[in-house]
Amino acid sequence: MVARALSTSGSSGTPRVCPSRPAGQGDAGRPRLAWSNGSVTEQQATRAGVGLRSERGPVLLAVMLSTGLVAIDSTILATAVPALVADLGGFSQFPWLFSAYLLAQAVTTPIFGKLADVLGRRTVMLVGIGSFVLGSVLCGLAWSMPALIAFRAVQGIGAGAVQPMGMTIIGDIYTVAERARVQGYVASVWAASSVVGPTLGGIFVDFLDWRWVFFVNIPLGGLAAWVLVRRFTERTRPTSHRIDWPGAALLTVAASLLILGLLSGGVEWAWTSPTSLLVLGAGTVAALAFVLVERRAAEPVLPGWVFGRRVLNGAHLSSLAVGALLIGLTSYIPVYAQGVLGTSALVAGFALAAMTLGWPLAAANAGRLYLRLGFRDTGLIGAVLALAGTASMLPLGLHSSVWHVAAGCFGVGVGLGLIAAPTLIAAQSTVGWEERGVVTGAVMFARSMGSALGLAVFGAVVNARVGTQLGGHGGGEAALPAELLSPAVHDVLVVSTGVAVLLLAAVLVVPRRVRTAEDAST
Repeated sequence: MVARALSTSGSSGTPRVCPSRPAGQGDAGRPRLAWSNGSVTEQQATRAGVGLRSERGPVLLAVMLSTGLVAIDSTILATAVPALVADLGGFSQFPWLFSAYLLAQAVTTPIFGKLADVLGRRTVMLVGIGSFVLGSVLCGLAWSMPALIAFRAVQGIGAGAVQPMGMTIIGDIYTVAERARVQGYVASVWAASSVVGPTLGGIFVDFLDWRWVFFVNIPLGGLAAWVLVRRFTERTRPTSHRIDWPGAALLTVAASLLILGLLSGGVEWAWTSPTSLLVLGAGTVAALAFVLVERRAAEPVLPGWVFGRRVLNGAHLSSLAVGALLIGLTSYIPVYAQGVLGTSALVAGFALAAMTLGWPLAAANAGRLYLRLGFRDTGLIGAVLALAGTASMLPLGLHSSVWHVAAGCFGVGVGLGLIAAPTLIAAQSTVGWEERGVVTGAVMFARSMGSALGLAVFGAVVNARVGTQLGGHGGGEAALPAELLSPAVHDVLVVSTGVAVLLLAAVLVVPRRVRTAEDAST
């Protein structure tokens, strides 16, 4: 089951998810997995197998189902936006359906990561699933756009626990070598969701009601929670912990204000307006206060060592750049395809789907590469492919082919898939159970911050080009003729190529030789 990587030293009272022998028989005579302090040999880990039919298969299935909640939600909602806007109104507010979710997910991810190291993975995962399902029910019952936006934030809180906990549990119960194979199972969820999500959304909108894009999460979340409760048990020794509530509160305030300022700057208000300066200034002050509090906290939410190790910094910087590059292309490629090339929304979605499909396909095979080449060299291959993909789209113009767009997006997706998983696994592999949650949360928090920063930068680039061409009067992308929109998207692609160069530099921060916790225990 889990090899020596999970037997690294730490606080003796800290619960570590390490498999013991089956604790008993389930109702149907099948063994129920029990996870407790201690460790097993690598030989036992190998015998246990990796697939869904192995002893750890039910836990892997629960992680896949939980991940499916977040994955499907990221693709299913876009198809329902026209219908829900027609029903609830509030067209000008609908972008906040995505921003509120992103904001809530970003600020809670590092907090849940720390809580998982204190309370255990299963507890935090169940809280996340419960919050996500509750938010889904409330979204399905929403009576107005403001209510729907608020309930999307509840979903985002759940996603802030579910997504990092899935990767943390996998890091706990599988060795580094085994994760090379397991990553394929998780990647398949994202690949399937890129197809299933839009399809289900279209079916629900056309034949049922837009509210079902949220209600569909109820059975999926219920099944994930049921499997997790029945087949995954953490045995923890009683110990006292001092949860850093002041630090958690300051992190929430700081991240919320900074992300809000980045998302709204140049859109809801001007960058130099008093509102913008107040929000960003208050966020900066809260961030500085958070740093001071964390230095004195007994068990900080984000301890200083998370930013003091080269491999972790490489993972953080890579994740930051991945988030920025991803949000830039997903935001403006559909705009280019429809507004410049004149394609339908379906065809524009197809061009973007090439990236969302390339990512999991590459991630599923990234394990074979990092076992042979190492984490950094695998990431470098991905960074080169991502750079080639963005650079290949620089010649796009008024008369380009949508196949050209799709090919470039696919290259970027493959590149990002070879970066995201290996750098995260590299970071996880250097720590033991008692630190893996906070490390995973920090890496995913960096990606969320990258997305928020990317939205701000790309939005400013587009607005600057549009303002220049319209004589400083501004305008929305939807109202621009193709001759004006094309140069604006070209600027986005230029900046995206620059971000890809920075991504390449970020991957180089990761050391060529990563000393894992498994190595340290041998």
